[in-house]
Amino acid sequence: MINVALLSRWHVHADDYANQIKKNEQLSIQLVWDEDAERGEKWAAELGVPFDGNLQSVLSNPSIDAVVVNTPTNLHKEVIFAAVNHGKHVFTEKVLAFTVKDCEEIFAAVEENGVKLMVSLPRLTESPYLYAQKVVDEGLLGQITTIRCRMAHNGAVPPEGKTQGWLPARFFDEEQCGGGSFIDLGAHPIYLTNRLMGPVNALHARLQQTNHHGVDDNAVVILEYKSGALGVIETGFLSYGSPFQLELYGTEGTLLIEDEQIRLRSSRLDHHDWESPQQAVQRIPMPMDQWVAEIQTDKAPTLTKEDFINLTKINEAAALSNKENRRIVLSEIQ
Repeated sequence: MINVALLSRWHVHADDYANQIKKNEQLSIQLVWDEDAERGEKWAAELGVPFDGNLQSVLSNPSIDAVVVNTPTNLHKEVIFAAVNHGKHVFTEKVLAFTVKDCEEIFAAVEENGVKLMVSLPRLTESPYLYAQKVVDEGLLGQITTIRCRMAHNGAVPPEGKTQGWLPARFFDEEQCGGGSFIDLGAHPIYLTNRLMGPVNALHARLQQTNHHGVDDNAVVILEYKSGALGVIETGFLSYGSPFQLELYGTEGTLLIEDEQIRLRSSRLDHHDWESPQQAVQRIPMPMDQWVAEIQTDKAPTLTKEDFINLTKINEAAALSNKENRRIVLSEIQ
């Protein structure tokens, strides 16, 4: 059994991770800490476990094997460093840190202390991505020339009679979040396109503050890959009913994914009409389950250090591009 301390309920996915832990027979929630004591005490009471307002006390507790970090992103490095240096395994919400340099320093500490670190990039374990990767690996699209990925919701749109959408106000705090829609929701298109297309050479970002939230609420980034292909990432907090979309275009075929609906057309198939897969590719274990397997058996996860660092690299480059209103070559990000 892996005994877990939950570190903060700041992120909107904190309850999701608590529920995943409760469903996993190898995990047990033992403690809650939160930088907001009132919020933490309430959560601990709901979960039926003690609250400890002293992070050092939690991390020094020999009965705690691992922690799940849902703090504001600007506290990730500090909290993860402290946990790792106390020999605790770490599961954390994306992104790992604001800069590639900070990510590298975290991984150096992880390797020095011999613990396991997992960042939650769940769509890399889901059937639509795995099908897309299979199509790419089999060459059914030929030379891929363009990729587009969109993920957006209406979390910043106030319902009638309200002044705020369903996202909490803290998600528009630039100091805590490091940005808005792109660094948060845009993470999913970033890590998906990174996987499918390989290294990015350069990008140009427009992180728009459409409704003046103080951080971007609508974003588009154009990417240039080392392969010569182009990419478009779209995200935002202002779109009602926007489906998840992943599109790949190549010299020999096109793959269109909208939510769970998949269509493929390829000159390399026996027929050249649109088709949908008869059987979906089986999803693989979620990030938390892979983390548990790595802790217990040292089984290498499918989510890697490169996935985590490249996610931050695109975010760091996009923020710089938007700030300086120019094309950023990724070699500028060290």
